[in-house]
Amino acid sequence: MSENLVIVESPAKAKTIKKYLGPGYEVLASYGHVRDLVPKNGAVDPEHDFAMNYTVIDKNKKHVDAIKKALKKADTLLLATDPDREGEAISWHLYELLKDSGLLDDKEAKRVVFYEITKRAVQEAIAHPRGLAQELIDAQQARRALDYLVGFNLSPLLWKKINPGLSAGRVQSPALRMIVEREEEIEAFTPREYWSIAADCRTGDQPFSARLYQLDGKKVAQFTLEDEASATSARERLEAAANGTLKVAKVDRRERKRHAAPPFTTSTMQQEAVRKLGLSASRAMRVAQELYEGVDIGQGTVGLITYMRTDSVNLSNDAIGEIRHHIGESYGADYVPESPNRYRTKSKNAQEAHEAIRPTSIANTPDKVRAFLNRDQFRLYEMIFKRTLASQMTPAVFDQVSVDLAAGDEHSFRATGSTLKFPGFIAAYREDEDDQASDKDDDRRLPPLEEGQQIELAAINATQHFTEPPPRFTEASLVKTLEQYGIGRPSTYASIISTLRSREYVELEQRRFRPTDMGRVVNGFLTEYFRDIVDYEFTAKLEDELDAVSRGEMDWVPLLREFWEPFSKRIEHTQQNVSRQEAAQGRELGVDPKSGKPVVARLGRFGPFVQIGTKDDEEKPKFASLRPHQSIATITLDEAMELFKLPRKLGETPEGEPVEANIGRFGPYVKFGNKFASLGKDDDPYTIELPRALELIEVKKLAEKNRIINEFDDGIQVLNGRYGPYVSDGKKNAKIPKDDDPKAITHEQAIEMIAQAPERKGRGRKAAPKTAAKKTAAKSTTKKSTTAKKSTAKKTTAKKTTAKKPASKTASGGKAE
Repeated sequence: MSENLVIVESPAKAKTIKKYLGPGYEVLASYGHVRDLVPKNGAVDPEHDFAMNYTVIDKNKKHVDAIKKALKKADTLLLATDPDREGEAISWHLYELLKDSGLLDDKEAKRVVFYEITKRAVQEAIAHPRGLAQELIDAQQARRALDYLVGFNLSPLLWKKINPGLSAGRVQSPALRMIVEREEEIEAFTPREYWSIAADCRTGDQPFSARLYQLDGKKVAQFTLEDEASATSARERLEAAANGTLKVAKVDRRERKRHAAPPFTTSTMQQEAVRKLGLSASRAMRVAQELYEGVDIGQGTVGLITYMRTDSVNLSNDAIGEIRHHIGESYGADYVPESPNRYRTKSKNAQEAHEAIRPTSIANTPDKVRAFLNRDQFRLYEMIFKRTLASQMTPAVFDQVSVDLAAGDEHSFRATGSTLKFPGFIAAYREDEDDQASDKDDDRRLPPLEEGQQIELAAINATQHFTEPPPRFTEASLVKTLEQYGIGRPSTYASIISTLRSREYVELEQRRFRPTDMGRVVNGFLTEYFRDIVDYEFTAKLEDELDAVSRGEMDWVPLLREFWEPFSKRIEHTQQNVSRQEAAQGRELGVDPKSGKPVVARLGRFGPFVQIGTKDDEEKPKFASLRPHQSIATITLDEAMELFKLPRKLGETPEGEPVEANIGRFGPYVKFGNKFASLGKDDDPYTIELPRALELIEVKKLAEKNRIINEFDDGIQVLNGRYGPYVSDGKKNAKIPKDDDPKAITHEQAIEMIAQAPERKGRGRKAAPKTAAKKTAAKSTTKKSTTAKKSTAKKTTAKKTTAKKPASKTASGGKAE
């Protein structure tokens, strides 16, 4: 009999902790959340203080049963799930289930929290248990209820008004708005011309350059020289004033220090993993989870990093002491500051007093553990290790020089440069940047210059420039912006991005986000009719209030009521008063020159399209799908009219069959007679000509010819198929044995094989292929129906709770928004 049963979230963590605790302890995994809201209306009941109706998650029922069985043999239950709100909620859900089963009537249940999976940390946590933290449970319950109320009421409205399978989330929607608004800024951007002037200088045999700093006695701003004429005029005046030489008017030398970035939080780790390692935010979190839960490094399994969901930049005093000692031994005393570096958390909604992400032991250097890690594990661990070291090292020191070079009395140039005097933290780690110009002067040296010195002027060059639009978001810059606005939690950023991509609201182009037409329409609908849901300040305010709940400063039920009452009224109003056409927000492009009818671009069930005319016209409207590179937001009238040129008549085959090009459900094709041949990836139905079409037709005919091995008078055929040769009479198929020669099959053998073949299953009419959104909708509907039936059959497992009872994360056990 085991005296203590310890419950953690994952089997990898259970395996590691079991080794640290030894006899007397049984360690099992819950595999994430054990309960979730029933997936149907009424899971959260606003009429009864937002009572929440839970049921056991089907896929985790067997794990709950294993825990129940093990608890019967134990004296004490130790709930050791993750040390955050999600972990607290998992422990609470499991506690409630076990209590309702009567298994805790004569047993003690305790909560155990540790922030790193090392033997010392685990044993110390086991020795100092606590009770469940009700404030954290309430905060998680409020968050889950909010997400449910938004998603379960807004998503069906999107299905009805725009397209099946869509979704809207409380945190996902503001992130989508950011991406759409950035794209609109880029589209509205008008480049502005400006010119810069630089002097090519030389002293002795050392060339250097200097930019124009002062012209006609005034400092030169970016748009001082707006066109070629003004730049040419300025250059001529400068050349005349300089007369081949520049005079050193001023030399400014100073020492500049650059301080290290703080150790990683969840957000900064994700950003840096995207920029420096090329990982996605979700991949970075999965790898970090593996490093946290434990890796066998030859001396047993050990957690290599501290808990990876944290807003804190603090390090424990013990960790700082270990780090400073390592720096002194590895880099020298000059790299160890007199006192430890301390950092202030910048996150607006920082929660839980965790440490920053750091190695659990500085003794586990990257070189030491490299052989035991896969490529991504090693790269992420090395980055965390070096960043942690650098955060406790001395600043980098640069010698910076700024020189003013006079051209006459009214004009001057300025040259800047700096050299690295002492590397400090740069010896270990330098932070990457995103959408910013790096410091180009860091490693640029200027020759020795003294005031009054005459410098040879080789040339004065004028260069044309144009302002650039703001850059599209990368994963790193989107995560950074969400954090700056206080939207969501760092642990949810990866799932937000994954949802936006899986719903096809955004796509990645050269690792930057571009909204799809679907994303634009959904954002437009939410912005028009549910402004609060996509409002940055409103979403951040909700996060502040949830944090107040976690600190015990606010009750969660009034918080939900304040949100729900106006939101539910807007849902009802939009349901009744906004048409599908209004929701889809078609864009008028102009008028068809031939018919005089309006031309509109809009989103339909099968994607974006353009339409000539309206449903109220006597003639049916004409429709044409947009091409892959086209967008509702940017397509022009001329481009739209080109789409109506299909089908294009190309001519005839040698046999006299008409040939035409078109686009169908399965892509572009050429049609000859009543048969079809797909276009190649480089073929365009709008430009393909008859010779190329005939090539494709011949290939198709040859493939058909090669498909038929033999054909008998009664219609029975011996054919080549995808899975090998077979016999068919059009109704039944019979596979030919591997050792038989299909060319030698006789008519009698073919008849016998078909007679013995099983009847072909009725397939009925073939359904149209689903778009990604429709597939998602179908899965959602099926899952909802199936789960609802199971829930009805197992009502005894469902439980209604009122205030002070938290909700779960997602059914998959992942972090909820």
